[in-house]
Amino acid sequence: MDWLLDKKRPICPQICERLCILIATEKVGAGERLMSVREVALQAGVTPNTVQKSFEQLEQKGVIYSRCGSGWYVNEDIHVAQEMMRELVNDKTGAYLNDMHSLGLKDDEIINVIKEYRYE
Repeated sequence: MDWLLDKKRPICPQICERLCILIATEKVGAGERLMSVREVALQAGVTPNTVQKSFEQLEQKGVIYSRCGSGWYVNEDIHVAQEMMRELVNDKTGAYLNDMHSLGLKDDEIINVIKEYRYE
């Protein structure tokens, strides 16, 4: 997994977002065991404490749960992760649209920019 973390933003929420996206898009399935805290920390280049805090936040929201001595697992109901992903998409879309409007673009111009954009 590629952990492209933005050093300008708090890391913990970014880890939560990445895991929610993986769960919401079913790249990590319901009931599936997650990588260990140490594995995620090594891959993401962060401390295990940061990953542990992220996992605990996701557990509080009902996205994942822990089994003592066994690790962290995805809840069977991935609805919470899907809702968190929808909120993330809405937030990022709103920020983009606000930026484009602040540049003076009208809605139809923004639509044309999006249609012409080529993701690389």
